[in-house]
Amino acid sequence: MSIPNTSAGSHAALSETELEILRLLANGHTTKSIAARLGRSETAINERLRMARRKTGVGSSRELARQLDAQKIWDKNFDLPVHDGFADSPARPHHPGLEWTKGKFAMLIVLPAAAALGLAVAANTAIRPQPAPAEVGATMPTAPSPLVGRWSLDVARVPAEERPQSVLITFQPASGDRWTTRVEITAADGAMLYADSTAGVDGVAVPVGGTMAFIDSVSLRQPEANTLVMTLGKDGVPMSTRVYTVAKDGQSMTETIIWTGADLPKLETTHFARIG
Repeated sequence: MSIPNTSAGSHAALSETELEILRLLANGHTTKSIAARLGRSETAINERLRMARRKTGVGSSRELARQLDAQKIWDKNFDLPVHDGFADSPARPHHPGLEWTKGKFAMLIVLPAAAALGLAVAANTAIRPQPAPAEVGATMPTAPSPLVGRWSLDVARVPAEERPQSVLITFQPASGDRWTTRVEITAADGAMLYADSTAGVDGVAVPVGGTMAFIDSVSLRQPEANTLVMTLGKDGVPMSTRVYTVAKDGQSMTETIIWTGADLPKLETTHFARIG
């Protein structure tokens, strides 16, 4: 299985502070020694690393540092001020269009297609041609699923420094027990991103079309009519598993995110409301 490299777009999303911390990590420092070197708390350093992982989709901080080091992007001389926007600083600066990855992933979550009920299954999933309907082992419920429709992310619950203008997800049933999904994101700076895919509920990974370079495949399973389990991947490696569940009233949907890799953050939850 190939090892994914972060894209140029992912590099651009990283702040100078995050790049400096990752450079020190690549040079063998620990979070404790980095905190001492930069005059910050270990909690602040870990928060910056968590944000960098979310922006790039890489599940391990050390793996992300290794990838960036291998791509030789440390040419810039960093001159970090004492108060540069760490999590424990009094004022945290906002960089429009860059630090909105939580909103971005919130919708990625929803990318057409998605994944094995367990990370172990997802880890062995490879992109291959979609089997004919007769070969699909799992079937969608005969009754209409409450997932069908158009959903909008509750951006008010996303931290202001990471908040996109909007995230819209549309689920529609397709032939052969498959789902067609479209995700549309409007970033804080007005930039538009979208992703399209059609996948069966058999856990088979399929390509994702669109302009979201941080992922290239999705797979899914549907254990219940109101639930989808999705895995997002890049270069054959799973990045995260996301569980979408529609409430009994059919008007709200939650997303629970589980990150892959050895350096896992806590579970994250986002909220969507039906708009169509």
